Amino acid sequence: MKRIALPLLLCLSAGIAPVVYAEQLVIAPELWDRPRSARAVLEQPAIREAVRAHIAEAGSRIVIHHGYGQNPLLQAEELRAWLMTLAVDAVRISLLNDVKPNEALKIEVLK
Repeated sequence: MKRIALPLLLCLSAGIAPVVYAEQLVIAPELWDRPRSARAVLEQPAIREAVRAHIAEAGSRIVIHHGYGQNPLLQAEELRAWLMTLAVDAVRISLLNDVKPNEALKIEVLK
């Protein structure tokens, strides 16, 4: 039995629904090269798709995946602030520092 299958079987046998992770969408690094506005942020395809998916799925959460270091964290915090400006509840947004160095931020909607 594969290692991944065992936790899934344990969850199902205990009556716990496993969390299904959505696709991680890459945020274009060019977003950070110029001044930003709510309109410019929402025009990013990855962000627009994530916000739509979040609104369509009650109880969903948004995860912003970022790299280690000051700049990636600042970008993730700024994106979180923009999402709150776009009416996403702050308690439904999480930051996770699991992106490799020099990789772009990613956004994901958990249902």
